[in-house]
Amino acid sequence: MKSKRTTLVHLIYFSRLNLAADAAGRTRQLGEITRQAQKKNEFSVITSFLLVEQNFAAQIIEGERTSVNDTFGRINSDSRHRDVQIVEWREIVKREFVNSFVTAVRNPVNDAVFQKANLLPMFQRGTPKAAAIHSLAVALQAESMSKQGIDHLFV
Repeated sequence: MKSKRTTLVHLIYFSRLNLAADAAGRTRQLGEITRQAQKKNEFSVITSFLLVEQNFAAQIIEGERTSVNDTFGRINSDSRHRDVQIVEWREIVKREFVNSFVTAVRNPVNDAVFQKANLLPMFQRGTPKAAAIHSLAVALQAESMSKQGIDHLFV
């Protein structure tokens, strides 16, 4: 039997960030990205998870094919990103992420999880693996939900 085609997809990309060098400016810019993306993603029924480590970003975007393509088009033309590369694009049966937009910046609280994923050397070489990005995002989402007392997702 031929598998049924779905219009639900996920896209994983990574890029180098063009953000302010000072911590306050960088935090402000990441806040702007988050606010803008939440609005647009909610309107487009997109769920996503953005990982930020040093001057690199990786994001998983989930949604209907057209919405994901439109969202990626905006990201690709955004001057805050450069060297944008698709790591994986595939059809999915169901979403894995629950929020329209989550940003996880490596910091002392989540450092152990980022360290275990060991993405930085892959980013620096320009060869991040989709599985590593995906695993890190899933682990950070699970950790966040656990802290909120949520032990299982019914997505």
